[in-house]
Amino acid sequence: MLKLSVVVPFYNVQTYAPDALKSLELNARDDFEFLLVDDRSTDGTPELLERAARELPGAVLLRHERNGGLATARNTGLDAARGEYVTFLDGDDWLAPGHLARTLAAIESLSCDFVRNDHVQVTGRTRSVQRVPYGPQLVVGDPRAGILPSSRATSVDYPYAWAGMYHRRLLDRGLLHFTDGLRTAEDRPWIWRLHRGADSFAAVGLPGIFYRRGVATSLTQIKDERQLDFIKAFDQVLADTAEDRESDLLLPKAVRTYCAIIAHHIGTIERYEPAVAKKLRSMSSAALGRMPQDVLDRALNSMDADRAGVLRRLRRRPARAGAAL
Repeated sequence: MLKLSVVVPFYNVQTYAPDALKSLELNARDDFEFLLVDDRSTDGTPELLERAARELPGAVLLRHERNGGLATARNTGLDAARGEYVTFLDGDDWLAPGHLARTLAAIESLSCDFVRNDHVQVTGRTRSVQRVPYGPQLVVGDPRAGILPSSRATSVDYPYAWAGMYHRRLLDRGLLHFTDGLRTAEDRPWIWRLHRGADSFAAVGLPGIFYRRGVATSLTQIKDERQLDFIKAFDQVLADTAEDRESDLLLPKAVRTYCAIIAHHIGTIERYEPAVAKKLRSMSSAALGRMPQDVLDRALNSMDADRAGVLRRLRRRPARAGAAL
């Protein structure tokens, strides 16, 4: 068995793919494989990946016949992974030289199910280190301890799949796959399932992942209907959490986070196309109606007045036909 599989989806990132591919070369080892998933790119990305398949040690090129989105592309890579450990990289980001080997050494020394990394956020020429919102470093703990409290950011609010490394036993248990077809917020149900289902984890620092913000082709920048998949994603978080053995303890966190994300999208609604903005309001109102109302009441009472006011107005909005997903 190979030691590490790195799943790297690409979609129309010809400007940035060379940086990602070069960083993989600077992390290559004989026992690493790089699963390069072309999600039906229509620019020059396929040619770059074809060359990488010939020249990059450990590269395996996987092609989609049609575009399926990031979640589906990651699943394609996971299905092909042969490593004892698995990690991710996005095709418009890059790694520091030797980062993968350092993270692998950390998870092997800790003997836990998964580790979480800090990362470097890159916005234009500005760089800032973003920390895993979990206190202990290099200490193995219960992943459920990374979910609460509801009142502040915790490890489930740091959902980036690429900011960590995962033992294959999690893949074999069905904890690493993503919900097929989710076009945004695909990491949210994933990180919640991971923290509820795994047995052990640790935060290890090691900020060797460089994450580009503000990329024009990123879905975080494109305010079209695909952005509304965050509602599907958080509906799944709520449904899964409601079935958990500690649902009474965990649901307040899930509901409060869902509310915060709705408030964020409503706060940037002027960036949406008018028809999509209308649908966002309607779907958000319906989503609030589907939440456990007593838990929602407590969540709104714990939020700042501005966000709580926005959400209370949405809550009173009459439900419209077709608002539910």
